[in-house]
Amino acid sequence: MCAVELTATTSAEADASVATYLERWLRHIRARVRTVTFEGYESLIRRHALPHVGALALTDVTALRIQELYADLLEAPGGATGLSAGSVLNLHLVLTQAFGQAVRWGLLPANPTAGAQPPRPRRPARIVVDPALLQRLLEVVEGSSLEAPVAVAAATGMRRGEILALRWSDLDADFGAVRVQRTLQPTRTGLVFEQPKTPRSRRTVLLPDFLTPYLERQQVSQAARRANLGPELWLPGDLLIDRGDGGPVNPDTLSTGWARFLRAHKLPPVRFHDLRHAHATMMLTQGVHPKVVSERLGHASIGITLDIYSHVLPTLQQEAAQAFDRLFPNDSSKAA
Repeated sequence: MCAVELTATTSAEADASVATYLERWLRHIRARVRTVTFEGYESLIRRHALPHVGALALTDVTALRIQELYADLLEAPGGATGLSAGSVLNLHLVLTQAFGQAVRWGLLPANPTAGAQPPRPRRPARIVVDPALLQRLLEVVEGSSLEAPVAVAAATGMRRGEILALRWSDLDADFGAVRVQRTLQPTRTGLVFEQPKTPRSRRTVLLPDFLTPYLERQQVSQAARRANLGPELWLPGDLLIDRGDGGPVNPDTLSTGWARFLRAHKLPPVRFHDLRHAHATMMLTQGVHPKVVSERLGHASIGITLDIYSHVLPTLQQEAAQAFDRLFPNDSSKAA
């Protein structure tokens, strides 16, 4: 009897609509991902999936119907520009997770997204921040509120949210190292401090002496602002980077302010995240082992680092060959 009841329950769940199932899946996944990640999943499903396939029975969703969904999203009604290829790809990744869970729960025999092909977004050419450009950027931001976050990003390769979540107590007394223990994320309900992106993102990063004067100037600037504002108006939190009153800086505000600052100074449109790439690239070209670079960046594995920075590897290969030649020089006199 229990088996019959279980089969009947499973059948009823499979006959439910896609909208009903995805709502249930979102409740399941909510506790498993960060708040900002969940909000992204929910927004993609609510805005782009449900209007097209929400009314379908779960078992009626096929690979062809998913493919048609992607085509509908890419081309809006009337020939207008539709959703970007990157957004459709993100939706595909979310639906792959959701319908994959339906397979594991025994509600679907196979994942319908497996037979669909999402679009391949065109990645914009990344501006390479070499030492000369970085020096120019540091000169221009000197004395501004952007000086400290830009210097920290370039010197450590930390993520935007990690930098904005740093507290002075996370740094050693002599500024020799910093412990990455949290990240700041914007959500619909406000800014939240969360655990780092992956277990390896929770790390200790050794700091170069280059960064010390920037941190010292930030301390002096912050102390002056705190004194001018008064202790009753200065917000607690011990944040290294603050918005002017001790409170956290919205990561999106940092990025938009950075872009606006670059335009005002007629500088290349370097994304704030590109400073992280600049750190990694410069470390690799200086001969720092990829494993160490991966640890500094907080990547989940060295494979991710090697994949992202494969363009640097040919240079490293050449240096390796030259290093071997230095150990075993080619003596033409012996050959003669």
